[in-house]
Amino acid sequence: MNAIIIEDEKLVAKELTFKIAEIDADIKILEVLPSVKTTLRWLGENAEPDVIFADIQLADGVSFEIFEKFTLSCPIIFTTSYNEYAIKAFKVNGIDYLLKPVEPEDLEKAIQKAKNINKSQSKSSLDINRLVEMLQSGGSAKPVYKEHFLCSHRNAWVPIKTSEIAFFKYDSLVFIHTKANDKYVVDGDTMDEIEAMLDPDRFYRVNRQYIVNIDIISRVWGLENSKLMLKLKEPYQSIEIDISRQKAPIFKKWLEK
Repeated sequence: MNAIIIEDEKLVAKELTFKIAEIDADIKILEVLPSVKTTLRWLGENAEPDVIFADIQLADGVSFEIFEKFTLSCPIIFTTSYNEYAIKAFKVNGIDYLLKPVEPEDLEKAIQKAKNINKSQSKSSLDINRLVEMLQSGGSAKPVYKEHFLCSHRNAWVPIKTSEIAFFKYDSLVFIHTKANDKYVVDGDTMDEIEAMLDPDRFYRVNRQYIVNIDIISRVWGLENSKLMLKLKEPYQSIEIDISRQKAPIFKKWLEK
């Protein structure tokens, strides 16, 4: 079977991939997708997989948003610490769920169930739209944004609090620059993926190279060509970032929130 994993925690995704391989070596993980945004893009560009392993709460929303926009027939195995109401909804709709940390025995049973569903072609029992309606009737979950980034530093991994990040900068690799003037390499995420993980009220993608924290902005002024110039606070007061004419009005509205 071909599968995708929707999970925004890298270590959890790696562990799940390893456990799946141990249980069934014939399952091919096509992609690990960290957000609603990247999953929607992937599903729009690729054929439907045979099974999906999906976390519920992602950096930029909840995974049910994906299934509202794509009508899928494949079985979906949710990994979750979600409330009992949601779990009952999965049961009613014939969708399996795995409580984190995922136990190998539970994972094996869920995989077998997915294989049986695919074999019998009784995928109509997986009424994703009905699941979404049931969950929404009980109140929709708020987006959960990334609280820590795992960064490479001196042959080790270092967790960096998102609140301590001044800005992200792309320069062949993606770097985190902290408010304390430290610099770390982000472990594997692209700028698009990082943007989707961040609280849009706190962080803004000013151009292809920079995502800045509102706390580190010192001042902004206009240029003759309708562009904007952004100056940062200490210890980055020497950095000036230009914002395109197209983005300038949107950026000014963002600052006024």
